[in-house]
Amino acid sequence: MYYVTKRMEIAACHRLELPYPSKCSRLHGHNWIITVHCKSATLNDDGMVVDFTRIKQTIMERLDHANLNEVLPFNPTAENMARWVCEQIPHCYRVDVQESEGNTASYQREEE
Repeated sequence: MYYVTKRMEIAACHRLELPYPSKCSRLHGHNWIITVHCKSATLNDDGMVVDFTRIKQTIMERLDHANLNEVLPFNPTAENMARWVCEQIPHCYRVDVQESEGNTASYQREEE
């Protein structure tokens, strides 16, 4: 099994839609750290699991310097973002989304 990991930082703002009073319901920003984990039993024709540049482009072009409420079709919690990122990247099995020091959410696909 081959494994690759791509770590990148994006700057983006969001506000959470919550059923209780929270300062996170107001628009605010983070320097997010997104770590994408991919695996494959075989390599593609270029000798890669997935091109690191493709991972970066997929995430950066859609999320960097964006209002996440405007570009994502769901409440942009770190947990929801982790699942969405995982769905965008071929061979991705896990994503970690750190929104601030000490606050990280992870999503991992169930083994098929």
